[in-house]
Amino acid sequence: MRLGSLTRHLGTAVAALIVLAACGGTSGGGTASCNAKTATSASDCGGIDSLVAAAKKEGELNVIALPPDWANYGAIISGFTAKYGIKVNSANPNGSSQEEVDAIKQLQGTNRAPDVVDVGMKVALANTTLFAPYKVSGWADILQGQKESTGLWVQDYGGFMGIGYDPSKVPAINSLQDLLGSAFKSKVALAGDPTKSNQALNGVILASVANGGSLDDVSKGVDFFHQLKQAGNYVPIIGTAATVKAGTTPVLFEWDYLSTSHGKDISGWKIFVPANATIGGYYAQAVNKDAPHPASARLWEEYLYSDEGQNLWLKGGARPVRQAAMEKSGKIDSAAAAALPKITGTPQFPTQEQQTKAGDYVAANWSKAVS
Repeated sequence: MRLGSLTRHLGTAVAALIVLAACGGTSGGGTASCNAKTATSASDCGGIDSLVAAAKKEGELNVIALPPDWANYGAIISGFTAKYGIKVNSANPNGSSQEEVDAIKQLQGTNRAPDVVDVGMKVALANTTLFAPYKVSGWADILQGQKESTGLWVQDYGGFMGIGYDPSKVPAINSLQDLLGSAFKSKVALAGDPTKSNQALNGVILASVANGGSLDDVSKGVDFFHQLKQAGNYVPIIGTAATVKAGTTPVLFEWDYLSTSHGKDISGWKIFVPANATIGGYYAQAVNKDAPHPASARLWEEYLYSDEGQNLWLKGGARPVRQAAMEKSGKIDSAAAAALPKITGTPQFPTQEQQTKAGDYVAANWSKAVS
């Protein structure tokens, strides 16, 4: 399962119109009217049509760590190719956020480097020097706290952390303390390594808050997984759709929009979200500043933040960043919005600083806690 962050509340601003303006030069990718490598918006390429022409000339896009069943990315990739005729090369679909930026560094200067990444906020904030500033057409719909001011990263979609489980293999879960019982022997897993995975880190944050910790103190979450390990209940493997289907990880800490998908394989699959630990988080998009296909990279971002792209994420059970604005404009897929998992607790959204602090603590203490 790809690893990796809903924060704050969604914006309601009206989308800004793109100003069409020609630009010259072709160095770094693009066409005569679109120097894509340096474009910070579609207007820098003479408008969307010129950006599309430049991207079609490149003909390819490199993405990474995007499983087809993660937030409906299979349909999103297919939709992008169908709309623009651009081939999408998808690498390491089960990779982590950290592995995405590692690939940018390791493959720099080659045509195999990722053009774009979709990463957790901790990783996004730590690697802004790798990214190119770019403001999508729907920029005005996105709250200030959900984007870097120049567009080095922009939050895209999110959800809430939950504990999914197969009720045919374990009793009903009504609290985190239930997971320490003998009925959960060798059954509880995270969807990744929390020292690398944004998703897994938020699972530890959930455990901490549910056990008396806070967004500023993740130590109680690490302690809880230490207790799970001592009880023999923690499964030290990465939980995925395959391990859930095989029964190897019948209890899995995971984003609710991903956990919901296990229902197609496991009859009666349930998701428990502690009312006292309703932890939300967004992931973020970023463009590789050395993208081998700079026009396709920017067109991909335009597609993701368009009404079409946002509704495709919504159909995957994720909450798109432009949701509030699209509801106001009537562009939202109302059926998909109504199908979102219901949340009963008071949502808590770790700030970027809290995410970073939690990540640092987990990196320093996780191995000794679960080894």
